[in-house]
Amino acid sequence: MKIAVFGTTLHAGVMAALLAEYGNQIYWCTSVTCEENISVLSYQDQEVNNYLNKQRKSGFLQESPFSTIPLDVEVYLFCFSPTQIQLALNTVEKLSQRPIVHPRLMVNGSTFGLHGTDQLKQYLPKDEWVYFPDVIQEGNAINSVLHVKHVIVGVESNHARDTMQELLRPFFRFSYQYLFMPILDAEFTKLSISGMLATRISYMNDLAMVAEKLGIDIANVKHGIAADTRIGAAYLSAGVGFGGENFSHDILTLSSTVSETGVKSRLLEQVWAINEQQKEILFRKLWNYYHCNLNGKTVAIWGASFKENTSSIHNSPIHILLAALWAQGVTVRLHDPQALDEIAVTYGDRENLVLCTDQYEAAQGAHALCLVTAWKQYWSPDFKQLQQMMQHPLILDGRNIYDPAYVKAKGFAYEGVGRL
Repeated sequence: MKIAVFGTTLHAGVMAALLAEYGNQIYWCTSVTCEENISVLSYQDQEVNNYLNKQRKSGFLQESPFSTIPLDVEVYLFCFSPTQIQLALNTVEKLSQRPIVHPRLMVNGSTFGLHGTDQLKQYLPKDEWVYFPDVIQEGNAINSVLHVKHVIVGVESNHARDTMQELLRPFFRFSYQYLFMPILDAEFTKLSISGMLATRISYMNDLAMVAEKLGIDIANVKHGIAADTRIGAAYLSAGVGFGGENFSHDILTLSSTVSETGVKSRLLEQVWAINEQQKEILFRKLWNYYHCNLNGKTVAIWGASFKENTSSIHNSPIHILLAALWAQGVTVRLHDPQALDEIAVTYGDRENLVLCTDQYEAAQGAHALCLVTAWKQYWSPDFKQLQQMMQHPLILDGRNIYDPAYVKAKGFAYEGVGRL
């Protein structure tokens, strides 16, 4: 098939790469304005970059200005972020002015919430529209598509359903893998999945607070819950809270949708509130440890991105932690393998923020080390070197990646989230 892909999101890159991998001819409009100046994108995920570069060389994938996209394209895929709704509307409006033979299959893969597909459809009402939820996991992008057991697709007609199934056939080869439903149902399902995952995270963080007060190790509780086959292990890790643009947008959109219906449910509001409070937990532990006197202290932070294997700091716990530390006169020495540029753009040059390209450099002279993101390189540090570099050997583990007994045996004071 000839397929046009619009957008610069990770979803756009992954789908462009995978669809090209299986022999489709992809025309990828990567410019923000879809005009003549086309940029060649790359992502923090090297596997995605490898796929893209391979298909560029093969000729199945080419970055295309809007004006050079062929008129006989069979499928149009729109992959925009939650903040790019106007850009998406401008794109479909421009498409409506082209002499395209209708109907064509229009696939909304953007994260806009409820009725997002309808907003796009108003400019191209003659075409067949499909909603294909963005389920890409940053840091595991390719596998988050290829290893999905079932795929949700919102459709309006049998023809659209059949075309979409043919488009996705190389990835999902069996009919039982497709969950077809009306578009609005699919949009609400996408939001509901995010809401359920967020609820699990906040529930475990709520339990972790209680566990600390009762002298219970939340790690044992987590393993016990995960062992129940009705529940499973996903999204049960206590920590400093979730973030990310799409995930956070889904939770807020779903919460707003529920409240607007007049239904008296505060569950999602509480889920969000628990998560935002959880982002303060490392500061509260530090505050209590130093008896409410942090002025003049130096704190090392490992990790700024909202999760490992991404440079995104959107809604990351780092923002609340930095604000709280700076309000108390703390100097922060920060390391992250990928997010330092984003931090620099967001906060600029500050005397109380030192960006370090080496994780051990960040620990120099620190009164505490706060772990915010569970990057693999943080899991097995040189504790002897850390102790020599830090002014006081205190580790606050916001992702529970360390063994408390082992760290304490190395001469550190240690506090995790719900750990003993």
